[in-house]
Amino acid sequence: MADPYGAYRDAVEAELRRLLSGGPPAVAPLYGMMRYHLGWCDAAFAPRSSRAGKRLRPIICLLCCEALGGDWRQALPFAAAIELVHSFSLIHDDIEDQSDTRHERDTVWRVWGLAQGINTGDAMWSLARAALLELRATGYPAETVLAAVALLDQACLQLCAGQYLDISFETRDVVSLAEYKEMARGKTGSLLAATCQGGALLAGAEAARQAALASFGQELGLAYQMVDDLLGIWGDAAVTGKSADSDLVTRKKTFPIAYAMQWEAARGSASLRRAYAAPSCPETDAHILSLLERAGAQEYVGERARQHHRAMLQHLDAARLSGAAGELLTKLVADLATRAC
Repeated sequence: MADPYGAYRDAVEAELRRLLSGGPPAVAPLYGMMRYHLGWCDAAFAPRSSRAGKRLRPIICLLCCEALGGDWRQALPFAAAIELVHSFSLIHDDIEDQSDTRHERDTVWRVWGLAQGINTGDAMWSLARAALLELRATGYPAETVLAAVALLDQACLQLCAGQYLDISFETRDVVSLAEYKEMARGKTGSLLAATCQGGALLAGAEAARQAALASFGQELGLAYQMVDDLLGIWGDAAVTGKSADSDLVTRKKTFPIAYAMQWEAARGSASLRRAYAAPSCPETDAHILSLLERAGAQEYVGERARQHHRAMLQHLDAARLSGAAGELLTKLVADLATRAC
């Protein structure tokens, strides 16, 4: 069956390859590290034949643009910038989490060291900003380009704020549901909001429709994060590519954990809090799962994810999308936001 998103993905891939084709010979390895992270080559910089990433965010951006009457090809520099910002955040996230692998390959910092890992992420961010300026060459006026730059810069700041909160949670015993949602709005929702609003901006949509798509992206981010948290504890390892209880092993304070701790505190108990402070082992992790089951954490978080999905669809209706692109976008985000919840 033909890939309905294939034309968008291929165009994004070509734009990314064009952006990463520059650089003098002396810094060719820097561009090689970025290409490695994007899945195009191995650690010796030899080309890989396997398919690159899904490029979901740029595809969503281009679909938003087309569904509001814009020329999606004209918006390709912004879509590529979105992917580069996402990649920069992942490279740095791997360093901050001390993650050895991503998609079953060594992470950039594990191959080339911390200093070059940080530098590679910084280079990705710089290329993203350079890509935005190329919107002039595709026909956008200066004021639209400036609005696109401001939109993505603000999203980057919110993303970093969300990552700050996520890291700060590691040294705290308890995280409230409100604090967790604030973190998710920044770390996951901010870039998706900018992705969708940017597509609307570049389609020339009025402010109300841009705002509707920004809210749509934010709700998609929250639903996606909650489902991701469910999969991090109860997911099928064959589907997710990681251990089903990986978030328990690393003691991440995800939404199910925050909810269950709050549920227990309301009943005068701190069993989960004590268990989560102990090192991971099969017996303790099994006890934690039983405490989560007692609190109904899986069902609660699944229902919250579905609530955000319903809100997401309301904002999508308010944006008044049209055509085949609107239908493709609706299907794509429904699959993303409800997988396994």
